Amino acid sequence: MQDSIMIKDALWSQFGASLDMLENAIHMCPDEHWDTALDFWYLSFHCIFWTDYYLSVEPNKFEPPKPFTFSEFDPTGKKPDRTYTRSEILAYLEYCRQKARTHKELTPSRMNARWINESKNFSFLEILLYNMRHIQHHVAQLNLYLRQTIDRAPKWVSQVKE
Repeated sequence: MQDSIMIKDALWSQFGASLDMLENAIHMCPDEHWDTALDFWYLSFHCIFWTDYYLSVEPNKFEPPKPFTFSEFDPTGKKPDRTYTRSEILAYLEYCRQKARTHKELTPSRMNARWINESKNFSFLEILLYNMRHIQHHVAQLNLYLRQTIDRAPKWVSQVKE
């Protein structure tokens, strides 16, 4: 039992740190770079949308909160019909942070439960790790964009703030 408590704490500490790093990058992006060819807004949205989806216990029942749509499921790669504002993106990130917190009480049985969609069949523990890797991949892209445009990027977050 003690091992599962340590795993839960470590998962939340690192998953939350990934979300903190994403939030820091979004905050650091100057307004004039939010909606440019670099697609800072879109990359932020893409990352958060999939974070939300991968945090869903039942992926077939997933529904993003309003005003967000299922645009990320479009096989043609079509972006949403409009640019989302920074405040909308940050609100969606907070929504995901709250959703992630609901998984802090993972039991060994829950960690081993299957997360299945049309292309993935993972344990819930594995989808959490997959999700964290996806977040960090896009945080690295956003940080690169920030370095290229303003020659600054947020610092590394080693553990969740709370």
